[in-house]
Amino acid sequence: MDVITPKRIRITLKTIRAITFISLLLLVFFSTIILSVVMYAKWQGPPSLTVPQSTIIYASDGSKIGELHNGQKRYWVQLDDISENVLQATIAIEDRSFYDHNGFDFKRIAGAALADLKAMAKVQGASTITQQYARNLFLKHEKTWQRKAMEAFYTIRLEQNYSKDEILEGYLNTIYYGHGVYGIEAAAKYYFGKNSSELSLGEAAMLAGIPKGPSLYSPYVNQEKAKVRQAIILKTMEKEGYITEKQLASALSESLVYTTKEDKVQKGIAPYFQDAVMSTLADELNIDAQMIETKGLRIYTTLDLTMQEIAEDLVKKSIDKKSDIQAGFIAIDPATGYVKALIGGRDYEKSPFNRATQAKRQPGSTIKPLLYYAAINNGFTPSTEMLSEPTTFSYDDGKASYKPSNYNDYYANDFITLLQAIALSDNIYAVKTHMMLGMEKLVKTGELFGLNTKIKNIPSTALGTSPVRLVEIVNAYGMLENGGRKIEPTFITKVEDATGEVIYKSDTKKEQILNEQAAFVTTHMMTGMFDTALNDYTSVTGHSIADSLTRDYAGKSGTTSTDSWMIGFSPQLVAGVWTGYDKGKTIDLVQERGYAKAIWAKFMEKALDKESVKAFRPPDGTVGVYINPASGKLATEDCPVRRLTYFIEGTEPTEYCTEHLKTDDDKVHEHKKKEKDNWYDLFKWWD
Repeated sequence: MDVITPKRIRITLKTIRAITFISLLLLVFFSTIILSVVMYAKWQGPPSLTVPQSTIIYASDGSKIGELHNGQKRYWVQLDDISENVLQATIAIEDRSFYDHNGFDFKRIAGAALADLKAMAKVQGASTITQQYARNLFLKHEKTWQRKAMEAFYTIRLEQNYSKDEILEGYLNTIYYGHGVYGIEAAAKYYFGKNSSELSLGEAAMLAGIPKGPSLYSPYVNQEKAKVRQAIILKTMEKEGYITEKQLASALSESLVYTTKEDKVQKGIAPYFQDAVMSTLADELNIDAQMIETKGLRIYTTLDLTMQEIAEDLVKKSIDKKSDIQAGFIAIDPATGYVKALIGGRDYEKSPFNRATQAKRQPGSTIKPLLYYAAINNGFTPSTEMLSEPTTFSYDDGKASYKPSNYNDYYANDFITLLQAIALSDNIYAVKTHMMLGMEKLVKTGELFGLNTKIKNIPSTALGTSPVRLVEIVNAYGMLENGGRKIEPTFITKVEDATGEVIYKSDTKKEQILNEQAAFVTTHMMTGMFDTALNDYTSVTGHSIADSLTRDYAGKSGTTSTDSWMIGFSPQLVAGVWTGYDKGKTIDLVQERGYAKAIWAKFMEKALDKESVKAFRPPDGTVGVYINPASGKLATEDCPVRRLTYFIEGTEPTEYCTEHLKTDDDKVHEHKKKEKDNWYDLFKWWD
């Protein structure tokens, strides 16, 4: 048993005195710091209550194409002119101790910290109304300790220099309510078509719930979530004694009547493109809605106004006004991924749904270039032959089968080359290639090309039955053109804040992803769809527009019962067109099946009209030889068709075609026949 001696008692007392002394020193130290901060905040005087600034969107040439929130929907009203229901609902849900604290609710902070610690994640907020007001007025929204410290200082300044009613009034007049609307007066007019003084209890509770997450709790975005949050607020008001049980029941059953939803962003120029810019800011750059709408950003985009105008004009003029068919269009610079023009539908006012970036549709045969790139990269060549005839394919260990067909049931019933297969869009050849490579190969190739919508591991995906987005597959074609460097659809080149400081700049470095030689061989084969010399058992798929093209293009069309596609590129530009019906209606009219190709061909010609004509340049490691497309062998002078075709070096054919070689007797006979024909030509007027 320990014996407590006088010496040990003295040591213990010294320790207690030391701890007490140090604690007092720390208390004095921190009290001095806090007092100094408070006095400095008071000495600084009332902070300037800055007005949110408009965010401007610019095209690639520097001209303004859009402005977010131009000040027309911001109203400042006195606290006495705001419904008591709004004041109570806001305080109840945002800061119940608002009138009792000095800017910080330490009890709430401790509770939130404990909740976060238990969940090991950020699950509960503790910001007071004053803190939120300070953050919205003066600060950027990055999550740093410096920003937190500045937020605390501005909170103290507000509390030291303004009354609680003034702070609440300022908060309610500047908080974001979604859809470009700031302040309770603007929100009341926007959602309910009335003044904030006229808001009912149910309406006030609905609006009070929106600032927590306008993209989640706006009744225009998600009515169900909005109603759930409204109920939480009303029950909290009842619990805090602001309303009675009878008022609670009445407000919960109140039928809210909303005004017609309006778009608060100026969208006269390229509205679908501007929507894509907004999505990029929020989803990829993590710039929140409030910063976008209020902090005076300068957003510099990739939009080419001339190309956009050409595209919009062609879509408008090419499609029958009486038709309900929809369209999606996108043009990209294959060197950078910069989106030059974009159309998400025929009428933004009727349907803001973006069919270029949001819709997932079956791409049909436009998926084949990705398949054939994989084939070239795994031992195939443009001369590789396979039999084109009706075929049933077994898969899944023989448990399932798949029987594709060619367009109009046309088959060669003979061997055809890969060069022919892509130009004629032979489905049997495509599925055979898919099965020979292993179906997982196309899945991985899609990922390599940046398709975010994963390709299904089944035989029919060789024919494009696995849905993709137009923007994704057009970007993939851009990677073929640029020799295999990774690009991503890019809408924004730079973002500056109100002071001119660059807060984002697009990356111009492009990583090599694909095999450069295989990408070029695939690209050059894709020029075949416009080469009518490759007509065989059926016509090349681009025969209807081939005569209208004046420069080298590579491309691929695609057709399903509900979708029509045309994607292609020159060395300077890649563009894709989709046409179809939104709700699964089939495309039955021949005219409607031709829209995509016609729009694409006219756009490419007009968009590049003032650009120099460029050819696809073969990279080192490829060899170009003349072959007979039908046999894949080196062509002779006697072959009816001789086409320059590129191969990965070392895989080019070495055997000459002998099918069309003529003997000396054949040549003499042919010469005499020609002379006879020429003689008869003199007397054609007899006929």
